[in-house]
Amino acid sequence: MSKTAIVTGGSIRIGKSISIKLAEMGYDIALHYNRSVKEANETKQVIESAGANCRLYSFDLSNTEGVESFANKIFSENHDIELLVNNASIFNEIGFLNVTMDDFYREFNINFVSPFFLAREYAKNAGRGMIINLIDARITKVHAAHFVYNLTKKALRDFTLMAAKTLGPDIRVNGICPGPVLPPPGETDEYLKKIADKTPLKITGTPQYIANAVEYLVLNDFVTGEILYVDGGEHL
Repeated sequence: MSKTAIVTGGSIRIGKSISIKLAEMGYDIALHYNRSVKEANETKQVIESAGANCRLYSFDLSNTEGVESFANKIFSENHDIELLVNNASIFNEIGFLNVTMDDFYREFNINFVSPFFLAREYAKNAGRGMIINLIDARITKVHAAHFVYNLTKKALRDFTLMAAKTLGPDIRVNGICPGPVLPPPGETDEYLKKIADKTPLKITGTPQYIANAVEYLVLNDFVTGEILYVDGGEHL
């Protein structure tokens, strides 16, 4: 019997690696993207070459008024959904004194509000399975340069724990905190190296490490409410 995973931001970067890993594990993919049309179609081809089906869904997650309709469309077209991966996010370096109202709401809407309501719709429609939220190793620190971003990820961490307690035993909810895996858009690998040099392992990671963490959480039915750091020890 087929099974489907929803992956937000699933066409590029970490999301692409997660989508392909899940396809290799036997999941069909409901792949969300925003503007990355070309990349979404390329990732779809890779997924289908792995023997899985892939449906593409374009939606701007900053449009929180449309999130429920977006989720309902996915559930109306896929009746076997067993996994939601809230991966999509934006990462802006804006200090507290420079944050505008638009900055604040856009980051919270994409990084927290939409994942919150997608998880709620998943719980109402699927009734079983698993939710994985992509967070960030920075949540362990008081890191003020990316002020709103860090608030959104700290909120997503607490939501993950609260949802795990609320939705058990039928739905498991876990989080993954990536460390220096990919440089932000506009940055080079040197950006990652500076972070990695301060970690216990002193190496940079790859998106495949995050995909492997997803595989572990999916396969281990005895894990819920876990925040899994895949960061070379950065959180220490």
